Amino acid sequence: MEPLKFLSAEDIKSMHEATMRIMQEIGIIWTHKPSLDILTDAGCTLKDNRVCFPPDLVMDSVAKANKRPVIRGRNGTVNELGGGNLYFHNLGGARDVFDARTGTHHTATQEDCINATRVLDALPNCNTVTPFFTPPDVANEMMALHMFRHTLSHTTKPVQGPGIQFGHEAKFAVEMAAVVGIPAHELTLSLSPVSPLTMHDVAAQAMMDMAHAGVIHSNLPAPTGGATSPMTITGSLVQQSAETLAPLVLAQLINPGCGVVYCGRLGMLEPRTGLIWGGVELGISSAGTVQLGHFYGFAVNVYGFSTNAHTLDAQNAFERGLNASLPALAGADELSGIGEMEAGVMGSFAQMVLDNELAKSVLRQRQGLSADVEHLAVEIISTVMDTNRNYLASKHTLKHLRAGEMALTKLAERNSWDTWEEKMGRKQMADYATDEAERILREHVVSPLEPQQEAELDRILAAAEKETVKKKK
Repeated sequence: MEPLKFLSAEDIKSMHEATMRIMQEIGIIWTHKPSLDILTDAGCTLKDNRVCFPPDLVMDSVAKANKRPVIRGRNGTVNELGGGNLYFHNLGGARDVFDARTGTHHTATQEDCINATRVLDALPNCNTVTPFFTPPDVANEMMALHMFRHTLSHTTKPVQGPGIQFGHEAKFAVEMAAVVGIPAHELTLSLSPVSPLTMHDVAAQAMMDMAHAGVIHSNLPAPTGGATSPMTITGSLVQQSAETLAPLVLAQLINPGCGVVYCGRLGMLEPRTGLIWGGVELGISSAGTVQLGHFYGFAVNVYGFSTNAHTLDAQNAFERGLNASLPALAGADELSGIGEMEAGVMGSFAQMVLDNELAKSVLRQRQGLSADVEHLAVEIISTVMDTNRNYLASKHTLKHLRAGEMALTKLAERNSWDTWEEKMGRKQMADYATDEAERILREHVVSPLEPQQEAELDRILAAAEKETVKKKK
């Protein structure tokens, strides 16, 4: 199926040219001297506290990057990004847990962090696991490493490394990944520049450390249209692209050919509350990010399952259905947000299960339709008409049911009213999802790490704690 185009080729060319103008004429706030020395030696210029990037240097760096990185799980599963497949992963870094059984929420506990990973490990349409909840009572400098350490123990799937802020996090994340057999060049780590157009010193140092380690870079700008980027979506997209490409240049100068995933997390300002808006504009901006990232040849990772909703209600389904479908149809390589609620502040085990079902339908959407001889089925129609039989008895029907012509849901209600009322107890989709999440937590067993691996992960985490304390002094 051909990708859905929200922007014309001429539009994309104009956005690319605008991005180059931003990087060359306006520049990025950047004061970290070691990285500035590398950039200026390569031809960048300084304008007060901003670094300006020559377009030729930017495009040369884009050309050098590995745009088809591979990530691998300890079970051997391989995700080849940019090869035409659509992969799904969960929200990372939520603070709160929504309890669908009681309709209440609470701050995530360590048990929630582990259980989220176990549920995601069991869901077939969650292809990659990202540390979901932020553990309580952990210092900011150690948050990402604590999240990563416990994720590695409780899934065998490919693991997206956490969003980092500091250089030591890259070093210790690479060591942890190696314990479970993930080499550095198959590990993704993300780092967020500050919008608008700012690379703080700690982030620049972390980018250098990531590049030296050879990890896959998922630079993750998260501008808010109307607050930290222009209110116009295309204006925000070109600023976001400049924030994505600037750290890429540094990484390619340090380690030419290291892997890159083009990411964007643009959200639009809800002017009545000051929060991020989860409406259809989010899906449109994700689709635009996909087109712009593909212009440069990158695999693209964007928002998918996004909503402002606080419960498993109609708003939730309405917003996440639009926001997942639009970038998927535009050709996204990865969609994030499985389990996400309240614009990323909260998550839910039942929501994870629901999103697994939604992902299946999104894949069917993207598959499109075929008009070959087999699918047009003229011979089958003729046979049915000549034999006075129906299609239920046809091998053609069974064949295409098995081949995925229909994305058969396990959770949606498909009975008559009487059956639903009398036999199903008026249960709704969210009720079935809650039941399924609880079943997974009771029954799903993740293949454990070896005791020596667990001990080594604990040793690395303790070493990271020790180094963090030393730096604070």
